[in-house]
Amino acid sequence: MAQALVPLKDLVLAKSRLAGVLTSVERRALAQAMVEDVLTVLSRHRHIARITLVSDDPGASMLAQKYGADCWTESSLGCRGLNPLIQCASERLLSTGGEPLVVLHGDLPLLTGEDISHVVESQQALGGLIVGCDSKGVGTNLLAFNAASTPRFCFGADSCAGHVTGAKNAGVAVQILQRSGIGLDVDEAPDLQRIMNQLHVDTASNTAQLLYNTELGARVTLALTAMVGDTESGSADLFDDFNRGMAR
Repeated sequence: MAQALVPLKDLVLAKSRLAGVLTSVERRALAQAMVEDVLTVLSRHRHIARITLVSDDPGASMLAQKYGADCWTESSLGCRGLNPLIQCASERLLSTGGEPLVVLHGDLPLLTGEDISHVVESQQALGGLIVGCDSKGVGTNLLAFNAASTPRFCFGADSCAGHVTGAKNAGVAVQILQRSGIGLDVDEAPDLQRIMNQLHVDTASNTAQLLYNTELGARVTLALTAMVGDTESGSADLFDDFNRGMAR
């Protein structure tokens, strides 16, 4: 059996780089839909005995209760910043047993139970650190480890290389894992387009229900189509405006 740790940013502030396409209310709705899909997979998985959310979002405790998870506030851990928070939470969880620990982001709407099975089984076979990288092979969307292979967390720029290098320097066996359900997170408009290309209209996930057969989904589709069309025609004005909006 394993434990899962999901750090969750305040949903009001989530996905700011999608500001050129979605309003703040819509970005919150998208972030919540995606994390609910992740929690659904975890809560139904036979290998996951415990789920812990770390978040100061006002709705996090209700979200945790819905999926049978624990919820820790950032203040209860006595530290600030994503990497220190994950470090503190990981140490606390691993001190109670229940290895390995799977740390993953909440914006993985294509995550499946098969992904989690593969992660847990790979970690147990390796006995070290599993690094689930993003689709570009640059960022880290998931880590799995035990107490002896706990990494020096370096989520941020080039985190995949940082986690791998850190493990090798510490003499810890490390394996990079590339799977679409783990690799496709949503930070920018092209990510949203890729997700929509792979989700199906009749998919029962929260993210699919939000992005299809709704006014929000129709507007996002039109906006992304317009971006592609203007870029391909050689007029990059709309694309530039969009990128400036995401950078705010």
